[in-house]
Amino acid sequence: MDALREFIIEKSKKLNIDIIGFTSGDPLLDLEDYLSQRSSMGYETEFEEKDISKRLNPKLSLESCKSIIVIGLSYNNDFETNKDIAPRGILSKTSWGEDYHRVLKSRMESLIDEIKKVKDFSYKAFVDTGPLIDRELARNAGIGYYGKNCSIINKDYGSFIFLGYILSDLEVEIENKLVEDGCGDCDLCIRACPTGALEEPYRLNPKKCISYLTQTKDIILDDLRDRMGNRIYGCDTCQLVCPKNKGVKLPNHMEFIPSLTQGIVDIEELLFMSNRKFKEKYGSMSGAWRGKNILIRNAIIALGNTRDKKHIPLLESYNEKDNRWEDYVNWAINKILTRA
Repeated sequence: MDALREFIIEKSKKLNIDIIGFTSGDPLLDLEDYLSQRSSMGYETEFEEKDISKRLNPKLSLESCKSIIVIGLSYNNDFETNKDIAPRGILSKTSWGEDYHRVLKSRMESLIDEIKKVKDFSYKAFVDTGPLIDRELARNAGIGYYGKNCSIINKDYGSFIFLGYILSDLEVEIENKLVEDGCGDCDLCIRACPTGALEEPYRLNPKKCISYLTQTKDIILDDLRDRMGNRIYGCDTCQLVCPKNKGVKLPNHMEFIPSLTQGIVDIEELLFMSNRKFKEKYGSMSGAWRGKNILIRNAIIALGNTRDKKHIPLLESYNEKDNRWEDYVNWAINKILTRA
């Protein structure tokens, strides 16, 4: 192992970075046909870079890129709320605590500062904001392998990991040792997916994924609304059933503990809370980036999925206050009234 690589690894441990790996700045040409096919099938989302070349070539983001440092932080916290709230919505673990974009960016900036003490270099750091496919970078860096649910699975921490990467002009030893696929014949994630978004092993239709549905501003089709349950932001189903997330190392990152939200949403409070109150309670979580109104839409869907008539007055009251989601309110009321 070269001295610079060893130095970076040791500093990452001191900065409480769970996982670190290195890959080259070479283009991800193996994915070109896949991305083109995905585009032709209409699977691209509004959150993605539309220029495929930018998704594949690190040098289009940093011309001098020679190596990429990939880091992972586990957010696999065990937490059970003691709040008795009804009706309640649930937040995925990605949005339990402080916005992970800020947490990872802070860790990477600290790591960059440490490297600069021994080596001046050019860099760009990204957490979800860059055009490159971070999971492919993580795979190439030896962070883990693709699970059949398309998540990167690490041998020590499982798949509940946030990823960030640093493009750099550093000359660091690259081992290119890919982690062997560990899924075997297991297909629990595929069978558990509520919407069938995992259409086959290692192939996800994001337009059907509940995590995507809770974020998109596009109209959500009725049959997909039916399957969203009471999820307000994100979905953990495919990861919760994964055996590779059992018996793994648990993190010590207090930033991802849901101290403010308890990992749940008081739906009635959300429907009628002011923007100021929303910012105070939910503004620091990653799911807040989509804004209060999209989360309210999801809460209305959740009320419909309760099939409980006592929530009809709540839906009607909200619609009188703000009718922007009238179609969803009518759908929710109709679902409750046509309860089998």
